[in-house]
Amino acid sequence: MAPKIAVQGTGGSGKTTVAKELAHRHGVPHVELDALFHGPNWVETPPEEFRRRVAAATAGDGWVVDGNYDSRLGDLVLGRADTVVWLDLPLRVSLSRVTRRTVGRIRTGEELWSGNRESWRGGFFGWNSMFVWAIRSHLRHRRARGIWLARYPGLEVVRLRSAREVESYLRK
Repeated sequence: MAPKIAVQGTGGSGKTTVAKELAHRHGVPHVELDALFHGPNWVETPPEEFRRRVAAATAGDGWVVDGNYDSRLGDLVLGRADTVVWLDLPLRVSLSRVTRRTVGRIRTGEELWSGNRESWRGGFFGWNSMFVWAIRSHLRHRRARGIWLARYPGLEVVRLRSAREVESYLRK
């Protein structure tokens, strides 16, 4: 039976990298929630449409989803998953990765989703910047994620707290 895995963690924790690797190893689709959520010019997909897209992407026999949209999706992903990989890395690791990734994307002009590209302002300045978002989400998720995941007694939770633990998990 193909796995249904949700990979969660704060910005810069490695969700997409880990999810892509797991999807490749298991031969199942990789579903990036950010790609389903962000429309052109960073416009958010309306809630009903977002839920429809995610429901369609997770209707199959196996998949690996990366993203933290529990407040928008409710039980849609975790209610279908058999495993969640919680990337609970230290904030300093996530922030250094967010910084490197964002600077690299700005320099190369890399397209993310729907024609969107990162900018200095969107990456580092203001309350909604990626850098500030990583800090806010880290603090919020660290407190709440364990409580949230406890609502799913049949869900296998793999909590990885360091880059070394992530590497070890991926080697298995």
